[in-house]
Amino acid sequence: MRIAAASLCLVSFLARADEVQVAVAANFSAPMQQIAAEFERATGHRVVAAYGATGKFHAQIRNGAPFEVLLAADEETPARLAQEGLAVAGSRFTYAKGKLVLWSSREGLVDDRGDVLKKGNFEHLALANPRLAPYGGAAIEAMKALGVHDALAPRFVTAENIGQAYQFVKSGNAALGFVALSQVFKGGKIVEGSGWVLPSHLHSPIRQDAIILGRGRDKAAAAALMKHLRSDGAKAVIQSFGYELPGD
Repeated sequence: MRIAAASLCLVSFLARADEVQVAVAANFSAPMQQIAAEFERATGHRVVAAYGATGKFHAQIRNGAPFEVLLAADEETPARLAQEGLAVAGSRFTYAKGKLVLWSSREGLVDDRGDVLKKGNFEHLALANPRLAPYGGAAIEAMKALGVHDALAPRFVTAENIGQAYQFVKSGNAALGFVALSQVFKGGKIVEGSGWVLPSHLHSPIRQDAIILGRGRDKAAAAALMKHLRSDGAKAVIQSFGYELPGD
């Protein structure tokens, strides 16, 4: 009887399981993979994730892309989608606060104050497209605040998103670049090369908001994922990649 009861529970669990299509900002790809795995174990729902630039996702959603949840790299895009009637306004919340880092895969190239930007002893500087990626916009703001933007502009290697910017630096195609701290952070430190975490006063806050899109309205798997993102387990994963939480 116990086996039969357990089997019935399993069948009921699987019958309720569904999948959720999620557009995820490229900077959040590594933590999202961990969070999605935990979410799937806990709920039986399956996450189908696409990773890319927030601005590009906005255009795709407006053109009918089948995403049901957006985890953006900013707060403006989800708010705009809600205003456009393409997302559920009451579902929006900040799931993480990002940090920008100037990083090189070479040890010792980036100093702990970012003076390398003023010295200019490098050929290429990678950053995400500021028109599509909030981290790219933050990089532009920071360089202007430091007074180095105009001098460095000819050296920019512009990536479609922060993931590609990281690859440009990782591969050596750019000596250094602006990436998300989450891409190079593990165990409480930058784990490879050299980097400088930019002080928050140099750019606008990178508040990353999640929202249920129109296609996810009234969908149990979408609501369950949003709830899971607020769980203690998900928050621990988010912090482990160097993000701050909204209340910090």
